[in-house]
Amino acid sequence: MKIKANCKINIGLRVLRRRSDGFHDLESVMMPVRELYDEVEVTRTDGADVEFVSEGIVVDCPPERNLCVKAYRLMRDRYGIGGARIRLDKRVPFGAGLGGGSSDATAVLVALNEEFGLSLSEQEMIVLASELGSDTAFFVRNAPQLCTGRGEIMSPIELPLAGLYLLVAKPDEGVSTAEAYGGVRPDDAGESLAVLLRRPIEEWQSAVKNDFEPHIFAAHPAIASIKETLLSAGALYCSMSGSGSAVFALFDSMPSVDFDKNIFVHTEKL
Repeated sequence: MKIKANCKINIGLRVLRRRSDGFHDLESVMMPVRELYDEVEVTRTDGADVEFVSEGIVVDCPPERNLCVKAYRLMRDRYGIGGARIRLDKRVPFGAGLGGGSSDATAVLVALNEEFGLSLSEQEMIVLASELGSDTAFFVRNAPQLCTGRGEIMSPIELPLAGLYLLVAKPDEGVSTAEAYGGVRPDDAGESLAVLLRRPIEEWQSAVKNDFEPHIFAAHPAIASIKETLLSAGALYCSMSGSGSAVFALFDSMPSVDFDKNIFVHTEKL
């Protein structure tokens, strides 16, 4: 079974408070990026474990730590499934705040559910995905969601973005989760994103923030420079996605922006 494991962007990201379990309570709106995806192929085997093959972009982690392998092992331990071969064709940059690894893991869960006839419900899949990471559950629904808690508590949200153009740009450097959370200052004051995103999109830039930006931009001027370039090019709204290093922008017409060759760029119409 082959699945296009698309990535996501975060429209606004509020880090509200640090929790007693070491995680943070967040508020963010996640939206799928349909045309930027990894390809995940899962097939049953006669073995008792997983065979993992990774192609495309080289990921800087050993196979045993890859979320695809962790997703398989979770399903095997929980439901006693047999062996499987997972082929990952990696196209989404990692260390970008785009949730590519989380999307891959969810794709594996979805494929194994189908291949082994488990007939798990959406809620059961969300609970499973939540055990693998904070963004992973989003990809079960894979539609715009207001995400709270660690990111696993979701409610659908409508975004007035149809017909706009999305541009995603990532410099040749990443941001680790540890770096992102190590410098953030939690703050639960102010209006919720659900309220802020009811404003006209022309007002989002001054109101809808990503709380990771200040310290990440200070440490990574190249990321800040991309945002400045996109705003200068006429973006209606521009922000870093998640914990970075990717930056996205929304335009009302096809954008024309010149970047250095070492910057990854993706554009699609919403």
